[in-house]
Amino acid sequence: NCSVVLKTLHFITRPLSDEEGNFSLAYIITIHKELEMFVKLLRAIYMPQNIYCIHVDEKSPKDYKAAVQNIVNCFENIFISSKRENVVYAGFSRLQADINCMRDLVHSKIQWNYVINLCGQDYPIKTNKDIIQYIKSKWNGKNMTPGVVQPVHMKHRTQVSYREYVHSGMSYVYPTKNIKAKPPYNLTIYFGSAYYILTREFVEFTLTDARAKDLLEWSRDTYSPDEHYWVTLNRLNG
Repeated sequence: NCSVVLKTLHFITRPLSDEEGNFSLAYIITIHKELEMFVKLLRAIYMPQNIYCIHVDEKSPKDYKAAVQNIVNCFENIFISSKRENVVYAGFSRLQADINCMRDLVHSKIQWNYVINLCGQDYPIKTNKDIIQYIKSKWNGKNMTPGVVQPVHMKHRTQVSYREYVHSGMSYVYPTKNIKAKPPYNLTIYFGSAYYILTREFVEFTLTDARAKDLLEWSRDTYSPDEHYWVTLNRLNG
């Protein structure tokens, strides 16, 4: 019952300030377990002017998927990703899950300014207003995806080809004996966090630019590509 959900969980139903009402954030949340934790996270970051794409692991139990769908149905600005992946930790599928949500978000009616990605075990320590003011103060028009040139001890992640083993009980990434080709366009690979705050313009660039598409294809058989993909693209000239 949606009215019970909104009332008993105390979801915020209107912008708490003009500043927040005029600055929409998009969220990508990848989840696979612990429904209560997901609901607590969603309640903490929910604002009616924002938009939320939820990626539910395709391997998750049916009753979990149904429960998430029931919650999402109560909100016009929350939706489940139109394409779902069997997510494997440190696999390409984790990066693909974010990209699937990005494709949906760029076609949404809400003109969001930045996108933030989270997992189901995250929880905010700042308010929506704090986050917006921090973005505006230091990062207006810039991406938050810090990183460094690929360290020597991480070279193995992109030097050999990796494969995903997908199974409902145990999924993992394993190395093969195949040596990978050099990155496209002779790109310098950077490493950083898989988590980011990105401008809408940058998201549209990553979905359309030939270099971004070719780097994505090259990253398909690397280890934990979400830790190099965004930060490498962000270091491109221009």
